[in-house]
Amino acid sequence: MTTILSSTTLANNQEKISFEISFKEPQAHYAEIKMIISGNKDHTIDVKMPVWAPGSYLIREFPKNVEGFHAKGNGDELKSFKTNKNTWRIQADKAENIEINYRVYAFEISVRTSFIDASHAFLSSTGIFMHIDKKIDYPAEVTIIPHPTWEKISTGLEKVHGKKNTFYAPNFDILFDSPIEVGNQDIFHFTASGVDHEVAMVGGGNYDKETLTRDITKIIENQTLVFGENPNKRYVFIVHNYESGGGGLEHLNSTVLGASRNNYTNKIGYTNFLGLVSHEYFHIWNIKRLRPENLGPFNYDAENYTTNLWISEGFTAYYDNITLRRAGLIDESEYLRMLANDINSVENRPGDTIQTLKEASFDAWIKQYRPNENSFNTTVTYYNKGALIGLLLDLKILHATNGQKGLDAVMKAMYDLYYTQEDRGFTEEEFFSMAEKIAGVSLKDIFRYVDSASTIGYNSYLNYAGLELIDVAENLEITDLGVRASNQNGRLIVTSVISGSGAWKDGINVRDELISINNIRVSSNEDIDNLLISSKPGDKYQVLVSRDGILKTLNVTLGLNKAKRYLIMPLVEVSKDQLEIKNAWLNL
Repeated sequence: MTTILSSTTLANNQEKISFEISFKEPQAHYAEIKMIISGNKDHTIDVKMPVWAPGSYLIREFPKNVEGFHAKGNGDELKSFKTNKNTWRIQADKAENIEINYRVYAFEISVRTSFIDASHAFLSSTGIFMHIDKKIDYPAEVTIIPHPTWEKISTGLEKVHGKKNTFYAPNFDILFDSPIEVGNQDIFHFTASGVDHEVAMVGGGNYDKETLTRDITKIIENQTLVFGENPNKRYVFIVHNYESGGGGLEHLNSTVLGASRNNYTNKIGYTNFLGLVSHEYFHIWNIKRLRPENLGPFNYDAENYTTNLWISEGFTAYYDNITLRRAGLIDESEYLRMLANDINSVENRPGDTIQTLKEASFDAWIKQYRPNENSFNTTVTYYNKGALIGLLLDLKILHATNGQKGLDAVMKAMYDLYYTQEDRGFTEEEFFSMAEKIAGVSLKDIFRYVDSASTIGYNSYLNYAGLELIDVAENLEITDLGVRASNQNGRLIVTSVISGSGAWKDGINVRDELISINNIRVSSNEDIDNLLISSKPGDKYQVLVSRDGILKTLNVTLGLNKAKRYLIMPLVEVSKDQLEIKNAWLNL
């Protein structure tokens, strides 16, 4: 969200806030932060650090990494103490110039947490910077003092002319939304949709800059067509390359991506990376600007609840793959396979019949980012299922408008009205209303899947494009024990138990070590499958497990493997109208 500072506020704002970040002991994973407040007139100052990072809906308690907080006023030590987990109170006594010093320990690898070692520093701003309570709309300057072995800084923040390694944020919403990479990253630039793009590659890799530039440009230009404008003047990709990595986090004019450094020449790995780029880039419109009403202005001290992450994240997950198809980066069969995989993921998850999309969105704070061994049985992901709601809407609107309008038209209309014109968040009812206005027909048959945990009737919508969903396992009778296990240090450990299965009913637990089935030793999932080949549902098997070091023999009744194996195939007969809908859908 962009917060505009009024001229009145600026006129009344006598205080200036600046930061200086240095790295005396990067090998020990520390950043040294100096916060300077000039022009103070208050007796007491409360400074606060956020407890979560927008885009990642979990309270992460960033203040836990703060050490050595102390303050000075006009050069003299000031008394300070904590009033709660993320607030430090300073007895300023109207000292005009306040200097606050603290250290932050940063050694957690993810796209949303800071990480510092001898090679580089990644600063995830919500876990680094503090703000003055109730003055989050104040501007700030940030000066970076790199370690002597580091030479480069990458961030979406604006440079301050005439000041070395100094950057400007018009308010703390912008500062908290601007990650910073400091080190010796490999940087290259390109222009797409009139916007200068910087790519900062950290950790090496077998990437080719020309190939990345070409393919990412296609993604950017395709997505810009949806909204008719690219709202940034400059955009930064910070890519952390690991032996095995993934994940991304969106920001207003930047993103942080995790990648596997040697996967760029692997077709599947490279396609997955492009899908991640596509997902995070689409967020510059969908959620960073077009947003549900409760997601901005942010409360950085607590949860910010919404029931609409199925739109903000789910629709973005829909567009990440369809963008690759529209941009010619994957073919039609590959795109349909991706869609079928999403459907399989949703329909083979028992939690799909337990939790609604609205509940999944609201409970993201306690469930999405804190899964346990039973989450598969009780929750649905607003990413995959939200993407499928986007698919249904796209196909039905295209059908209702004879291929003239689809979900693109809805997203653009929402963006134009609620971001460009009114600069506010939208309600779910406003989204429903806009979608039906664009479609010219009722969409209640689709919206009911948001409020109910029910199976989607996919073929009613895929048929519009001459396609159908087929379960190739429909007539197969396969027995199943009902567990999923992994080999851990030579031991076959149960990692999940499927709701309603024989294992569920007869007492196999997660964390049990599977030792034998019918007195035959098992050490892999393949061993289990081989033992069940000649069995049928209703057969009883003796399963020997070790539970907390105690051997137990359980009599388990085998059940039927109910897993679906969906494929999306063309109808036997496809009409001209259906073909036109499919071509309009994929922008062919």
